[in-house]
Amino acid sequence: MGRAEERRARQRGGRRAAPGRPSGTPSAAAGGDTVTVVGSAPAPGGRAAARRAAKGAGKGGAGKGRIRRLFTWKKILGTFLGTCLLAIGAFIALYLSVDIPEGNAAAQAALRQSNIYKYSDGSTLARDGEVNREIVDLSKVPKEVRNTFVAAENKSFYNDNGIDLKGTARGVLNTLMGKGAQGGSTITQQYVKNYYLSQEQTVSRKLREIVISLKVDRQMSKDEILAGYINTSYYGRNAYGIQAAAQAYYGVDAEKLKVEQGAYLAALLQAPSQYDWQAASETGRKLVQARWNYVLDNMVEEGWLSQTERQGLTFPKPKEPKPTAGLEGQKGYFVALANRQLEDQLMKEQGLTRSQAEAAVVDQGWTITLNIDKKKQAKLEKAVKAQLTSKLDAKKRKVDADVQAGAVSVDPKTGKVVALYGGVDYFKHYTSNATRTDYQPASTFKPVILAAALEENAQTQSGKPITANTIYDGTSKRPVVDSNGNKVGFAPENEDDENYGDITVQTAMNKSVNSVFAQMGVDVGMKNVMDVAGKLGMDVADEEAVPAQTLGTMGASPLQMAGVYATLDNHGKKVTPSIVKTAEHNSQAVELPDPVGEQVISRESADTVTSVLTGVVDDGTARRSVANNPERDGQKVAGKTGTSDDNKSAWFTGYTPDLVTSVGLFGEDDKTHAQAKMYGAGGEERVNGGGFPAEIWAAYMFGVTKANAKFDLDTDQGAAVQPTWTPTPTQEPTTQEPTEEPTTQKPTETPTTEEPTEEPTTEPPTEEPTTEPAPTAPTDEPTDPITLDPGRPDNDQ
Repeated sequence: MGRAEERRARQRGGRRAAPGRPSGTPSAAAGGDTVTVVGSAPAPGGRAAARRAAKGAGKGGAGKGRIRRLFTWKKILGTFLGTCLLAIGAFIALYLSVDIPEGNAAAQAALRQSNIYKYSDGSTLARDGEVNREIVDLSKVPKEVRNTFVAAENKSFYNDNGIDLKGTARGVLNTLMGKGAQGGSTITQQYVKNYYLSQEQTVSRKLREIVISLKVDRQMSKDEILAGYINTSYYGRNAYGIQAAAQAYYGVDAEKLKVEQGAYLAALLQAPSQYDWQAASETGRKLVQARWNYVLDNMVEEGWLSQTERQGLTFPKPKEPKPTAGLEGQKGYFVALANRQLEDQLMKEQGLTRSQAEAAVVDQGWTITLNIDKKKQAKLEKAVKAQLTSKLDAKKRKVDADVQAGAVSVDPKTGKVVALYGGVDYFKHYTSNATRTDYQPASTFKPVILAAALEENAQTQSGKPITANTIYDGTSKRPVVDSNGNKVGFAPENEDDENYGDITVQTAMNKSVNSVFAQMGVDVGMKNVMDVAGKLGMDVADEEAVPAQTLGTMGASPLQMAGVYATLDNHGKKVTPSIVKTAEHNSQAVELPDPVGEQVISRESADTVTSVLTGVVDDGTARRSVANNPERDGQKVAGKTGTSDDNKSAWFTGYTPDLVTSVGLFGEDDKTHAQAKMYGAGGEERVNGGGFPAEIWAAYMFGVTKANAKFDLDTDQGAAVQPTWTPTPTQEPTTQEPTEEPTTQKPTETPTTEEPTEEPTTEPPTEEPTTEPAPTAPTDEPTDPITLDPGRPDNDQ
């Protein structure tokens, strides 16, 4: 062996030995030489320390080794496969143990029971639930109509095995998580649920549905399943099955249905009551039209309808419903709202879809007690007849046929809907005017703007807090400006283009001055205004936070506005009006939410708005009809009038310490049901909020509210607060009183609303004033005009 080979051998031996040597110890090399590692120090403790370190390393290595031995890929795979085999075995056992139960349409009909509805005192109000069903053979239903149901619910119906694995897995998971059904069922599954099972949302029921659907799909033809589905489904209007639905909605037998009519009936199944054209809200009508288009587009996609035929189809509006015994007059409106609120609760509790919730409520033997007070209800109906309907004469004035009234009365301490007026008769006007949201609330929205200003501690552009005594420029068409002094492109016109000059917020509320509240909304921040509106109970989720909303251009119902004002009356605690007192089914009661919720705005903010609104009644647009009403027996009243663009709606929403009532009048074309102007109705030049609505309100409220009740207000602002000083009036008051808007003469009493308790500030004037003005009533006030700017969303009011 040469020297080079020996050297390489020694190097190899040294490398093998190196890891076993403690750092810093000498190593014997060939020839007895020692090697020193530069920069390293001898390990403390020498060999003993090295042994301890090695022992510790051994323990860590052993721990990691045990984990690796426990979680090997083979064991993980084995566990997974074992679980799968157990699940498969369990499903096979379930499949073998579950049989298709007995079921037929007659048996299902026999199981259905009438719902009983009661007044708050327990006396019977109505019974609803006579089953309207007639089975028809599938061959009598036109093929293209059959296809509309497949296109709507389950395009793969003719090719699947009866279940949708992905949708079913999602449904089971949602049920386990408490979310209920989230869609995904095939036509077969829906037929099984309607025909053999119930609507309850439990894992066991869902698993039975899957097994029975698989078996039904093997034992029955697709046509038999489809026939069963369309003959057992609920279509609304108390109609079960396609024959009853064809008669209820179009007055024809199922064999006479056209494809576009079939598409509407198929679309209905998703939410029968919500999608019933005659009762649907504006949103509901948009949704059902979208669903109808979806059905027909799917038919084109599947080759069941040509594109040319599709383009020639128009939406087939259904006819008015036929009267049902027991639901005439106001009763049908009560039942519809009660059912809807119960369905909402079941959807929340059990995770049901809207159609499932309807099926769980309609004809299911519920006993539902309402909050409706028989005496108050009779008084409200009498007030509407005496103050409105008896004065309308469609033969004399065509416009009188276009006037619709709606009203809701709520106890602010409990949230109970104690009286409701939905229209002249449920079967003469199917849409409830009490709950419709397609008309503008107009100036009844102004108190919400003030509430937002107070709640947000908002300031004027000069940095002064906004209070009842803050002075704004009430010039008509005054451009609204932002915090930087830039115009925002909005300059609303006051009623009759009247210029009020510098006035307090209190007077601006009394006279309903648009220019003041438009500027205030921007000072507060429109997002803040809309947020407070939502907290108070308005549905503003899809509304834009723009200055035009200060004129009340969003949609709202008397039910919503009654809730908003009830929250103010209840010192800022949220009130969600409820018509349902109790709901029992098979001796089990549904737990209903408390209509009175948490504090959504401060008591001081709510009470200040109430204080300001007493001025609208005593010295403003509601004075003639409410404050000076001979039936008033010392009741303290707060409220606000409103009249929308082109006189299409008129409102008075007001309250005493113990009751809140919102009355709305809506112009609706008697033939087309489109929004219409109400000029000249009832022989009045213009239908104002201070006219018919306030008169109905007073005739009802002063007969059912407590006399001499006083507001318990925590505020030092507004018309309800005793002033600290009295300004000298600029002219002698006369006996002329305002109607909807102020007249050219001052009221008969010295106004309390012009008397600030703090030094007023002017915000923001069009010109810098030479002196700070004392607030006085305008000397040139408008009469009731009929000329409006059609380009404005609201000119109230």
